Amino acid sequence: MANETQTVMQRMFARKTIAQVQRESASSELKRSLGKWNLLLLGVGCIIGAGIFVRTGSAAALHAGPAVMLSFVVAGLVCAFAGLCYAELSSTLPVSGSAYTYSYTTLGEFVAWIMGALLLLEYGLAASVVAVGWSGYVVSLLADFGLVIPAQFTGPTGQVLMRDGAPLLVDGAQVTAIFNLPAFLICMALALLLMVGVSESAKVNNIIVAIKVSVLAAFILVGGFIVLSNLGEYMATNWTPFIPENTGDGEFGVEGIMRAASIVFFAYIGFEAVSTAGQEAKDPKRDMPFGIIGSLVVCTVIYMLVAAIMTLLVPYASLNVPDPVAVVVDSFGPQWAWLAKTIKVGAIIGLTSVVLVLMYAQTRIFYTMARDGLLPKIFSRVHPKFHTPYINTLLVGTLTAIAAGFFDINVLGDMTSVGTLAAFAIVCLSVIYLRRAAPELPRGFSVPFYPVVPILGIFSCLYLITTVPYNVLMFFIYFLIGAIVLYFVYGMRNSNLQHDQMMDDAPDMGEFPGPVHDN
Repeated sequence: MANETQTVMQRMFARKTIAQVQRESASSELKRSLGKWNLLLLGVGCIIGAGIFVRTGSAAALHAGPAVMLSFVVAGLVCAFAGLCYAELSSTLPVSGSAYTYSYTTLGEFVAWIMGALLLLEYGLAASVVAVGWSGYVVSLLADFGLVIPAQFTGPTGQVLMRDGAPLLVDGAQVTAIFNLPAFLICMALALLLMVGVSESAKVNNIIVAIKVSVLAAFILVGGFIVLSNLGEYMATNWTPFIPENTGDGEFGVEGIMRAASIVFFAYIGFEAVSTAGQEAKDPKRDMPFGIIGSLVVCTVIYMLVAAIMTLLVPYASLNVPDPVAVVVDSFGPQWAWLAKTIKVGAIIGLTSVVLVLMYAQTRIFYTMARDGLLPKIFSRVHPKFHTPYINTLLVGTLTAIAAGFFDINVLGDMTSVGTLAAFAIVCLSVIYLRRAAPELPRGFSVPFYPVVPILGIFSCLYLITTVPYNVLMFFIYFLIGAIVLYFVYGMRNSNLQHDQMMDDAPDMGEFPGPVHDN
């Protein structure tokens, strides 16, 4: 019995060797076409959108008020700890699969499986969250042109729709949503685009990033001009008090700031998407840390500016909507109506790019796990013409669309945050393990102030997890239990590592959907 238990434990914590990872990387036919500026723009393209355009409003309205600014500081610090750990791992193990592969190489197969499950929450549900935000902006823009989508088809099933902090009334009656049709459709449309070919997706994303950043710059300039023209009145009206009094259950006060930090934290997952491009970076040891840390710094500055303008111009209680930036630009006044429409278009385009990159990253995680035998081989089947994992992509698109169509954005966002925080904690732990197990391994980038930074990363992530609602924590626990059962039922029995059948024949799947020009 003892021997059987020992055998199971050995199989659970079996690890890929560095040589195996390097062999898989060398055998891959993925094109190394991305330079450091490509990777930075890729990160910016994913980060900008999820937080600024979607989650900032609910974080301010429900939990932090104007002090959501401080929530961004907290979340930014936690992200910095995790980002530095990602930078070291991505420069040391430049392979596809992101944190999944890092875990497989350092902590073993069972932890890698758990990481794969966490990344499903992180990428798949995050794409659903952003798709819901996309829907909100589309509905708002169409209304500006007199095109009205029936309200019951613009929200999650069974939820009373809100406008300006109060229930939406149609003919004197509250409106209960049936299904979020626009959110469902955008997920399916982008899945089809990814199935056709990611090189085409890359060209689209390159243009989108430029448009999105330009639109945000216009929002900051015009909104900043309006705020500065009467700063004292805006501060007295909307920033007094800056930290609303705590009302319990994570609502306002210091407790609310921390709760909001766990909400806006998920917006930073874009820098991790950069790490999934390890096999497509020209010089991963140099370029991956630059792309990860650089995109994190750039986007944090933008977040702070936009959050300040939003909470100064509009009472924070009005921001609990999927499209908070649309609410703010509508307050600019009739003379800025043309800019409001332009910014909404830019938000829609920007959110499109975020959903695109998140769905791409999720399909590549499934692809890598299928190659390792932990998922059915159908997830790694590549289309003979388009060179994409088409069945995998269709499944991801369908699941993302269903979640976006039926579930509330705040519930989806909280579940995403928990999965992201847990994954980041494991990454920080992986850095500590790899430093001890393989100190001689060449590292293109090393975490400064080791081991303080990874330890702070672990504990700060675990702390933010404790701030989410109880029902979300229970869902997370049940989700992990289900993932563990599935590992023993399928993953362990079919693992290539367990059968010494590491795959050396990875098919070509085209380029990563980031900027495609050469640097």
